[in-house]
Amino acid sequence: MIRLTLRSLRAEALRMLLSALAVVLGVAFVAGTMIFVDGMRTGAYERAGTFDRHTDLGVYSAGREVLPPALVDRVRAVDGVAAAAGELTNTAGIVGADGRPVLGFTMLVAIPTEDALRSYDVVAGRLPDRAGEVVLDAPTAAEQGFGLGAAVRIGATGGAARPYTLVGTVDVAGTVRDIGGPFVGLVGPDALTLTGDRGYGRIMVAARPGADVAALTEKVRAVSGAEATVKSRQQILDEAVEDAVRNVDQFRMLLLIFVGVAIVVAGFVIANTFAIVLAQRTRRTALLRLIGATRGQVFRSTLLESAVLGLVASALGVLLGVALAAGLRLVLSHLDVPVTGGLTVTGSTVLTGLLLGTGLTVCAALLPAWRGTRIAPVAALTDAAVQPSRGAGRVRLSIGAVVLAVGVAALAGAASAGQLLLVAVGGVLTFFGIVLFGPVLVPALARVFGWPVRRVLGAVGELAVSNTVRNPRRVAATATALVIGIGLVSAFMVGARSTKDGIERSVDAQIGTDFVVSGIGQDLPAALAGELASRPELGVVHEQRSTVVDDVEIRAAHPALVGRTLSGVLAGDAERVGPGQVLVHRELARARGWEVGSSVTVRGKAFRVAAVVTDDTPDGEVPAGHVIDLSDQDFAALFPARRGYLAEIDPAAGVSAERARDAITVVLGRYPTVNLMDQGAYKKMLTGTVDMLLAFVTALLGLAVVIALVGVANTLSLSVVERTRENAVLRAVGLTRGRMRAVLAVEAVLMALVGAVLGVGLGTGVSASTMALLDRLGGDFHVVLPLGQLGLILGVAVLAALLASVLPARRALSRPVVEALADQ
Repeated sequence: MIRLTLRSLRAEALRMLLSALAVVLGVAFVAGTMIFVDGMRTGAYERAGTFDRHTDLGVYSAGREVLPPALVDRVRAVDGVAAAAGELTNTAGIVGADGRPVLGFTMLVAIPTEDALRSYDVVAGRLPDRAGEVVLDAPTAAEQGFGLGAAVRIGATGGAARPYTLVGTVDVAGTVRDIGGPFVGLVGPDALTLTGDRGYGRIMVAARPGADVAALTEKVRAVSGAEATVKSRQQILDEAVEDAVRNVDQFRMLLLIFVGVAIVVAGFVIANTFAIVLAQRTRRTALLRLIGATRGQVFRSTLLESAVLGLVASALGVLLGVALAAGLRLVLSHLDVPVTGGLTVTGSTVLTGLLLGTGLTVCAALLPAWRGTRIAPVAALTDAAVQPSRGAGRVRLSIGAVVLAVGVAALAGAASAGQLLLVAVGGVLTFFGIVLFGPVLVPALARVFGWPVRRVLGAVGELAVSNTVRNPRRVAATATALVIGIGLVSAFMVGARSTKDGIERSVDAQIGTDFVVSGIGQDLPAALAGELASRPELGVVHEQRSTVVDDVEIRAAHPALVGRTLSGVLAGDAERVGPGQVLVHRELARARGWEVGSSVTVRGKAFRVAAVVTDDTPDGEVPAGHVIDLSDQDFAALFPARRGYLAEIDPAAGVSAERARDAITVVLGRYPTVNLMDQGAYKKMLTGTVDMLLAFVTALLGLAVVIALVGVANTLSLSVVERTRENAVLRAVGLTRGRMRAVLAVEAVLMALVGAVLGVGLGTGVSASTMALLDRLGGDFHVVLPLGQLGLILGVAVLAALLASVLPARRALSRPVVEALADQ
């Protein structure tokens, strides 16, 4: 039986090719993910301790407070300490050679001046030794044309950009200092002054040669006090590795989710393929049974065939996975995403790929193999090469209908119940309902979509629709594979478009000005708003600031802008907010018994209530509606250190938008940590992450869709083999070659279109349920259908189906009619 099985597999290698392709793609996704992530993990281990190569001890703040500079001197004075230096990390900005801010998220770090603690790899020049000196990462210096000795203007939250002398360049690629943007290194005092920080994040300590590190640890701990934690070198390195590997593991888990989707889709394709192939071998199986083969032998023979196929396809998948991992690294490098390590192919990765692909193929063949052995030999020896297709059982259809109804009901009721888990459960149940009820649902939809085809193409369309619905279980399995991938893609598309629409509506409601100035990864510099307000070209300059005092949110407000977020004014005049006049929100006014004219005390200063208002802006840390709006001047007087990350700006009366923009640009030239945008650009910045995530998800799920479309081509190809004599009869009675191609093309399109429509429907339903839930929980989200993108999905599915029909049609027409009529 083994020799017969291998000969059979070799003889039908072409027939099993597309099935093997599904396994190849699925395993390639798995292997590629593991190879890529293993490389990142190796790089993380290698570079985790890059900046602690000479650190013996580290002093860390036990709470949120920073370590004061005076503590560095006390630690340095401890007997046995060779060197001690404070280190802080923050964000900054660089003014480029052209006078504009250098793009990218810039990391600023305080670099030790003691040689015993310096762990940076210097590319050119040296590290800074004194105030006024700076080092940059080598790529930034080269791109900007900064040479050693050049004056480089650096800015941070603490104020306007200041000039520093470039004394060196360093290599931080692939380390924790590499965040995809420029790197700036200053001596400690300069870093504190520029950022406005009151202390360091940690203190690095180098021990003297021969010193007892354990005893030194206790001495440093005694000097540091109870509010600081002292860690050994091994603890520092272990935590650095743990942090680095944790990020890699999170990325791996994200990729494995999409890997799982691709594997499930491949399983559907393989199972359907074996079901068709074994159905076509009914007569051969019967002959084997008649000459003495037992059911067990036939069953084991089929499993052996699937194992060999799975093993070969898995090996090819592992090789393709190496190429996928290399391609992913190349794409991320072009996108300036930091990627550590190289490609690491381990034995466990190869073994996992081989076992997964082989196991998947064998498991997918189990049920078809069992069914193939249940046909009696005598019943199989008929003129029909294949037994008539059986419809799904009543039990399966009944369960499927119930599960589908429950899933749809869960999606519809998730918002009312306020349970996000119900959305997930509803989506899963709806999918399984489609799988179980598919033998009724899919053919019904195929007939509906085929109606216009029958009207237009006549007999050709009628023949194509009849072929499509001839075997309900087969077409249902083929379409279901598409439902998974397209359902997830459409869910993300609808969710992303709805989220973007909600963000844009929120910006329209909360931003009432032509221009927006925002901090890049940090709050706005303290003097910026004042400098902008002093420009005669600008009329409204409002820095959005807020703080919480005694469970009440205190917000800065501008009379010209305050009305944009208000849903109603219950009493008084909201535009009277100004020095000494405040707005009180309804819920707080009721709780405190305040009304228009009442006296309100904030931070010891008395104010008068100008109006009682309502506001649709979601509340954060405080009870709903417990908000007081102060004028910008009063807020600045009470909370001078409180900064915001965004300022709204309008041109002065009679000033054009171009002149206003030029005036803003002049001021911002001194603040490289600030970005200027109009409303459209601000919306695009906020929604850019959504677009990037959608592109990433679509690319990953695209493989699952490709595998499903391979299943369409596979099903059609095997059906052509099954209908060899039938197609020959049609050609003999006058069906032209073009019409035969049209029959197969329509058949492929109907299968793909049904799967795509069900997938789009499922994905849209899940997203609609999620948006309704978020809207109920306090957001401003509504379902927005990206009709263009959803139409593109359907169009791509139809086009791919047309392409999938080319090879089956060529095979159907390749044999002469007489030879095909004699086929047994």
